Amino acid sequence: MAPLSEDVDGSAAEQIADAVLALPGVVDLHSGLFGEVATYLPGRRVTGVAVGDEDGEVHIIVDLAYDLQEVAASVRDTAESITGLPFAVIVEDIEQVRRAG
Repeated sequence: MAPLSEDVDGSAAEQIADAVLALPGVVDLHSGLFGEVATYLPGRRVTGVAVGDEDGEVHIIVDLAYDLQEVAASVRDTAESITGLPFAVIVEDIEQVRRAG
């Protein structure tokens, strides 16, 4: 992945994070094994989303009750629609979410 250029608006990473977290089956974003997956912005960082000049990555934790491929495809489509760039989606972990009832 190409590094983020200085002129890329960091709000795209924030928009991706917000949109992805709202998708069914996405439990959370994941920062990678060493916390390296993030978009760094002045005074903050967007964990789990890395946006470069030519492509991007989203690292997620998925609810076990959902189809992993469908969730990953939804995440990819969402990120690509926001930026117009190709995105890779990495399922870092799976969690069994307890439901009330």
